[in-house]
Amino acid sequence: MLRVENLCLSFGGLQAVRDCTFEIVEGTITGLIGPNGAGKTTTFNTIVGELKPTSGRILFNGEDIAGLPAHTLFHKGIVRTFQIPHEFGLMTVLENLMLVPPAQLGEGLLINWYARARVAAREKEVRKRAEEALEFLSLEHLGNELAKNLSGGQKKLLELGRTLMTDAKLVLLDEPGAGVNPTLLIRIREMISELHRERGYTFCLIEHDMDLIASLCDPVIVMAEGTVLTEGKMEDVRRNPEVLDAYLGSWEAA
Repeated sequence: MLRVENLCLSFGGLQAVRDCTFEIVEGTITGLIGPNGAGKTTTFNTIVGELKPTSGRILFNGEDIAGLPAHTLFHKGIVRTFQIPHEFGLMTVLENLMLVPPAQLGEGLLINWYARARVAAREKEVRKRAEEALEFLSLEHLGNELAKNLSGGQKKLLELGRTLMTDAKLVLLDEPGAGVNPTLLIRIREMISELHRERGYTFCLIEHDMDLIASLCDPVIVMAEGTVLTEGKMEDVRRNPEVLDAYLGSWEAA
């Protein structure tokens, strides 16, 4: 589904990503791991159009999308979440979900005057879909709560819930487990697995929780110093001497 070819990105004299090549196969949950500063989030931000690569190609279903803006990629089916949730704090949880679907009729000025019934019908459809997403998230009791009042873990669930409001083909998750308590982490893991199994979502996730990666991901791609170090099944990656060295022996000690 996605192929990154010889991707490079520099900030002045700093080469954050260098000659990075990997693939995300349709229907997989791919893990992207590596020590801090490995270039994982920078690579994500380049894939989703927030950064423009210095060189290289990013192919999505055969089309080179490198440098396309984020809103264009959203309409092509590439959706991402953030390590630090980006909720609209002064809107309710339900409203946060309802604003996601693109090209809603109510966004047009004239149609609100001349086709109010169509606008109302579409808004009813979107609201029903949002309520179903809340039920899936087990957040239905918080639908009318301001999003800023959610806990960190609940905000992560809301981020994932936004993908339910789209026609996503590829979902990029940036540390979905970071700062989440163990109970909600289990729910997030179950949600990712269910979206993959029942809705056919393809995922790629950055994560430092190796247990979460091991329980969800195959394959696992390891980055270090801005490039791909190795990839494969988690059990093989854990035993790779180069990976152990990149993590300064932290896994070996564990």
